[in-house]
Amino acid sequence: MKKYLFVLCGLFCMGSAFAEGVVLSDASVSDDAVAGDVVSEEPFVAPQTTRANSNQTSNGYIAQQIQPAFRSILANDLSDPLFLVPDNKFLSDTYAYFMDSKLRVGQYIGYGINNNFVIHAKMHYQIDFTHDDENGFSSTEFGGTYRMNHGTGQSKIISDALFGLKLWGSSHVRTPEYADSSYYAGLRFGRNFAGLTLAGTVKSTWVFKEDRGVSYIDFVPEAYFRFKYDWHGGIGFDFKKSTNKYLLPNQEWLNLKLLRQYGNTQWVGHFDYEFELEEVQVGLDIKILF
Repeated sequence: MKKYLFVLCGLFCMGSAFAEGVVLSDASVSDDAVAGDVVSEEPFVAPQTTRANSNQTSNGYIAQQIQPAFRSILANDLSDPLFLVPDNKFLSDTYAYFMDSKLRVGQYIGYGINNNFVIHAKMHYQIDFTHDDENGFSSTEFGGTYRMNHGTGQSKIISDALFGLKLWGSSHVRTPEYADSSYYAGLRFGRNFAGLTLAGTVKSTWVFKEDRGVSYIDFVPEAYFRFKYDWHGGIGFDFKKSTNKYLLPNQEWLNLKLLRQYGNTQWVGHFDYEFELEEVQVGLDIKILF
């Protein structure tokens, strides 16, 4: 009997030890498992966080690189409808146009102030191959452009205020742009994209004269494209409405241009068609930024 009791006690002690060992082994395994989960989760979560930060950093870096490059392209795109002469820079535009047996050659000079304001002067000379008495200088234009919104921040729309006056035109040249002193004011607005600029201009002009008094308004929507290899092109319409149709009839112009850029110089070819009078005008501009 005592033998059985010793055997039972021995078995109980062995069972208790085995059970305790199993419990300890389970606890150790569970701790290792938990520890393993934590360890396994850390490298799993950390790369995601690292990738997200790296993506944000890389995207921010790319944006920081693209934005200045994009701005530098616009700063030299002299024919862009929203171009503004930079601070302490000169823009020279020498041009020649031929239409209806008339040749017009002229010069534009613009100077930039504080990247917000541009002052300019413009004058051209007309040669009429059918009427010698209508040769002469146009009125000299003095004007300015003030940038009200640069298109930064949430608003991407660029807006400019336009104003100026024309003086000292030849009295015997019929065209109001040439013959009479006039005043104008307007608004230009639009938005720049990577390869496209959309813009619109509304400008009103007044000629205060008893026998040749007239006022007219121009609405000019434009689309300007930047192609590869420094080739650019544009299409626009000029809807001109006049208060004196006998002196200056209403006009609807289609304006096309194609240009090639060489550094800070652009050669611009123009083709313009007027639907009401069915007139065609061709021209060439040479623009240089100093």
